[in-house]
Amino acid sequence: MSTPTGSENGDWPGANSTFITHLECSKTGEHYPKDTLHGLSRAGAPLVVRYDLEALGRSVTKEMVTARPHDMWRYREFLPLGEDVEPVSLGESVTPMVRLGTVEKRLGMSDIQVKDEGRLPTGSFKGRGLSVAVSMAKALGVTRIAIPTAGNAGSALAAYATRAGMESFVFTPADTPEITASEIAFHGAKAWRVDGLIGDCAKIVSDGVDEMGWFDFTTLKEPYRVEGKKTMGLELAEQYKWELPNVIFFPTGGGVCLIAMWKVFHDLKEIGWIKGALPRMVAVQSTGCGPIVRAFDAGEREVMEPWENVTTNVHGVRVPSPLGGAMVLDVLYDSNGFGTMVDDDAVQAAREKICTEEGFHLCPEGAACVVALEMERTSGRVGPEDRVVLFNSASGLKSPMPPMTQFLESGKAVDYSAL
Repeated sequence: MSTPTGSENGDWPGANSTFITHLECSKTGEHYPKDTLHGLSRAGAPLVVRYDLEALGRSVTKEMVTARPHDMWRYREFLPLGEDVEPVSLGESVTPMVRLGTVEKRLGMSDIQVKDEGRLPTGSFKGRGLSVAVSMAKALGVTRIAIPTAGNAGSALAAYATRAGMESFVFTPADTPEITASEIAFHGAKAWRVDGLIGDCAKIVSDGVDEMGWFDFTTLKEPYRVEGKKTMGLELAEQYKWELPNVIFFPTGGGVCLIAMWKVFHDLKEIGWIKGALPRMVAVQSTGCGPIVRAFDAGEREVMEPWENVTTNVHGVRVPSPLGGAMVLDVLYDSNGFGTMVDDDAVQAAREKICTEEGFHLCPEGAACVVALEMERTSGRVGPEDRVVLFNSASGLKSPMPPMTQFLESGKAVDYSAL
């Protein structure tokens, strides 16, 4: 997408982003100007937003943040929006930490918590990145957006674009769960099911840029979704009283959240807000689609080949050829982390078990993190003393559940002993 006329002079309303110094190619390190609309770098790689951390650290303190409203915008200095830009917001509250006591007991551990992203607007973690990305796109003159999605990113994009008065086009695989697909259209997007996987949806978006004049919001093809997702790491640091957990498990498709959290953990370390070791980061994928884990286990620095024959129904990890694969692998290596592939049947069993034992309804991707933790306790890569955070990336209500089939007939005597 070409830059709209005028933005090269930095005169869009979103210009002069307070602490941003420049954008940087993740592959070559080449610098790009801030406050200008960008897609990928000239090398075809994602761009990374860089900040003047010294100035940022002087302008805000932990105490100032703590006194602010309990939403993700309390970390405004760490985000790219200029001071005069009103965020496109639907009320993104800080998400809670939920203990899993039965899992702690079963695994012989004392500190397993879930960060429940299902409490956000549109019911998933995607609202963080899309609220910031749409805010920046609006400030930089974009009026039409298109996105390929496994589901939840599409519903978030549709909601925030509508909120911003922008036109949105969303393309999702044909077997996307009905409630999520319906939500996309219900939020006002021009929504289409595609007979294929997310890569097929991405091709439709990319091929239509010139003809349709939309901005391509494919994961990591614009730089600001990562910035919004940094707020997960900021919240986590604050919730752990600025001393991070030992291990973080995240269900990984495109991998933006691992990239984002690792980025902001380093920023917090540099400005002196956190001390001690940074967490080991774990990419959780499926045995039916695990390109990042396969590459990590092979010692590779990038995903060399797309995953063929995708069979998983854990939709959030079903990305056979992630654009940011090299960046995700860097996070795993740099953090002394690793990747884990889990089986779909085990995921469904864990989801049902946690729901009946804990009263906590995990989405399949969140349940995948539970299965991965159980596997890694057995392998020894996670020890009994480790403080572990699992991410529930969406509300369980957005995914199919077994039907409730038992009936009683009114007017007939109830056999209470059979209930």
